[in-house]
Amino acid sequence: MPSIHDYDYHLPAHLIAQEPCPERDRARLLVLDRAQRSLTHSHFQQLPTWLGDQDVLVINNTRVFPARLRGHKASGGRVEVLLLAPPQIQGNSRLARQAKARGLWRASKPPRLGQQVLFGLELTAEITAITAAGEVELSLQSRERDLRQVLAQVGEVPLPPYIRRPVTEADRQRYQTIFASQEGAVAAPTAGLHFTPQVLHDLTAKGVTVVPLTLHVGPGTFQPVREADYTRHRLAPEYFALSSESAAVLNQAKAAGKKIVAVGTTCVRVLESQYHNGALHPGEGWCDLFIHPGYQFRVVDRLLTNFHLPQTTLLLLVSAFAGRDFILQAYKTAVAQEYRFYSYGDCMLIL
Repeated sequence: MPSIHDYDYHLPAHLIAQEPCPERDRARLLVLDRAQRSLTHSHFQQLPTWLGDQDVLVINNTRVFPARLRGHKASGGRVEVLLLAPPQIQGNSRLARQAKARGLWRASKPPRLGQQVLFGLELTAEITAITAAGEVELSLQSRERDLRQVLAQVGEVPLPPYIRRPVTEADRQRYQTIFASQEGAVAAPTAGLHFTPQVLHDLTAKGVTVVPLTLHVGPGTFQPVREADYTRHRLAPEYFALSSESAAVLNQAKAAGKKIVAVGTTCVRVLESQYHNGALHPGEGWCDLFIHPGYQFRVVDRLLTNFHLPQTTLLLLVSAFAGRDFILQAYKTAVAQEYRFYSYGDCMLIL
């Protein structure tokens, strides 16, 4: 029986990156050659030496919004809410003061209908519904300023829980890819964090085509696999969009025998879910494709990805792509060489 316990590894705590590299493209890059079963140590700046005019790079242009709100109840008790999507502004006024939102509630006591919460001095919220899944629906209101401005100011960058330090102003820029344009994610597509304008320039100068898509990363990405038989796990749906232009470029590339290089597991899931009847199809909606060992890849030929937590759907995906034993060997090597792990850490290119 498939077991999630077979996808574990030991990671010393000091290898969990708490800060980003001083320069985005200074991250280390472990290159896995599946055909040769070889591992090569490199740096992200050297990515253009590994790719060429027969490669098409697919990036996720989602943008992280300040999704974490910290406040307090009328009683004084502290509350934290992680918004699941940007609030829906009510009305068409240029000065919007009301919105509806959904979020995950964290406090010493469970939420109550009608409960009021104050986030800073300008933003209040009332709980209007509590779902069976433990989510809360909120009615947000600002006192005077435009609600979007208030949220941008009081909301925090939702860094993952394994980054054990306060959020800084620098995180607003560093926990965002340089091509982030479509707001809606609660977590960054971390494989894309290493890119700089210079690296993109060097790639395109070598003839690499760059194609965007969107997948708004949700909190389900970090949800642990609670079933010992991981095939019984279900991924929470995440919103995606693949344009007609991007699909056309990718279909032409596949027909020409070029290699599709996915930047991150988010791109992999969109590409594989939109492939039907021998072609990629444009569209938008909700992606819940769960890729685990045994899956037959139809679109993605190469994968750029960060190092992932043990016993997670992300580790299962990369194991499906490169093989469990080879991935665990690579992780063991990365630990021995003291690579930096997780969101602000180093990365690997799987050829």
